[in-house]
Amino acid sequence: MLKNIDPLLNADVLQALRAMGHGDELILCDANFPADSVARQTILGKVLRIDGVGTKEAARAILSVMALDTAVEVAAHRMEVVGEPDNVLPVQQEVQLEINHAEGRERIMGSIERFAFYDVARKAYCVIATGERRFYGCFVFKKGVIAPEA
Repeated sequence: MLKNIDPLLNADVLQALRAMGHGDELILCDANFPADSVARQTILGKVLRIDGVGTKEAARAILSVMALDTAVEVAAHRMEVVGEPDNVLPVQQEVQLEINHAEGRERIMGSIERFAFYDVARKAYCVIATGERRFYGCFVFKKGVIAPEA
């Protein structure tokens, strides 16, 4: 255990988060997402796991150590519900609240059509799979920077 580090952040996830640079993207996905096959095409090349929790808890842990990009208007996206792109499901609302809390302000979450989401995921730095069983618990987070202390 480490002080002030969420215990959900295992060594593999922490290493990936530390290795990512400004503008790199990570995929946080539910249990139904084809995590292994998509992850093989990412920069990291293998799936990472935060098992036993949903995307809300995993997002909270990740965003406790990773800033979202402020150089872009939208630094987080959700997978759209097929045929209902404006439908924001409870799992997505929960992650939105975690984003707002971590950033200390409201950050608009964008949306990406399902198959376009898979294309984005294949180009991401890494895929982090969770135990989330609710549909559409899939997100893209773009890494930001941490300003030097004044």
